[in-house]
Amino acid sequence: MVDPVDCETQVREVLDRMAEAALRSGRRPEDVRLLGVTKTHPVERILPVARTGLVWALGENRVQEAEGKIESWPEDLSIPWHLVGHLQRNKARKAVALFDVIHSVDSLRLAETLDRLALEFDKAPYDIMIEVNTSGEVSKHGVSPEEALVLLDGIFFSCGSLNPVGLMTVGPLCDDQVRIGRAFEVLRELKDRATREFGRPLPELSMGMSGDFELAIEEGSTIVRVGSAIFGARERRQ
Repeated sequence: MVDPVDCETQVREVLDRMAEAALRSGRRPEDVRLLGVTKTHPVERILPVARTGLVWALGENRVQEAEGKIESWPEDLSIPWHLVGHLQRNKARKAVALFDVIHSVDSLRLAETLDRLALEFDKAPYDIMIEVNTSGEVSKHGVSPEEALVLLDGIFFSCGSLNPVGLMTVGPLCDDQVRIGRAFEVLRELKDRATREFGRPLPELSMGMSGDFELAIEEGSTIVRVGSAIFGARERRQ
């Protein structure tokens, strides 16, 4: 069993680092929220963290893994669940049923499917984010920055049940702080450009994980997706 005291200590340490990063960049600590990524961690490890009340929301990478956790989640502990991993269209129905927000919309076909399902499940307007590949790495999901503008235009035009609230990216998996920072800067600049072009607010920037969330905050992140720094090393899948 996870010690609740240790859980609170770990979360507070992350929150302190988040606050310091926000202040360094001239921002308010309360402008950045902590999303705890629960990938591979069982419910018994997640619950003590959620019960601290210090984590704004929980995030999962896979629909199937989230389903078992959410179904066994105690009714007396309400917390939003976000899908932060890649979403295939054949999993869209289950995703809309399970999650409050999807961070990883990367095609108009997927958006149109989510739009229809949001109406069907009476969840409109349904919050989504556009996943953008800002590093150019072929191993990463997401649209290019230019494609993101085209995708947003299509969603605003044809997906009335969706509410695009922002953009998401995954930083480069490297030790080059300049390269990582630039990837986050690209997303911030894209958000500003999209806001000007469409005349609609996109308040959220979902960027930064356990290894780079402080740099992401300094570049404008409003949501950091932190897993191992809170829950410990990922458990191996069976």
